[in-house]
Amino acid sequence: MPHFILEYSSNLDEKLAFQDLFKSLHDYLVSTGAFPLGGIRSRAIRCEDYRVADGRDEFAFINLNLKIGPGRDMALKQTVADEVFKRFCDWMEPITRTDYCQISFEMTELDPVLKFNKNNIHALFKLK
Repeated sequence: MPHFILEYSSNLDEKLAFQDLFKSLHDYLVSTGAFPLGGIRSRAIRCEDYRVADGRDEFAFINLNLKIGPGRDMALKQTVADEVFKRFCDWMEPITRTDYCQISFEMTELDPVLKFNKNNIHALFKLK
């Protein structure tokens, strides 16, 4: 189930290597033993229309949301959130060292009644 949804201002486009971040995040989630690899997916959404602070062209933003299915205890969720945010900030560090950028992260636990999934990829990883 876990979905990483990353939104970012278009002025960051040439500076970001999404696959490096996504690999790190996927590998970490799998290492916890609480998230099956076959359900993890990530995507980046470039935002053309945005305004940061007073609207300066050099100001940027990036927001990561991790949506997870229900049922994991708060201690695990807190540990995962802390580690994901650390990895996210470390990945952004070359940019924030020289550029102005707002970084945000949120983990959202989806409602067990209102969340629906159909995934035939899980079976591929259960065979191994």
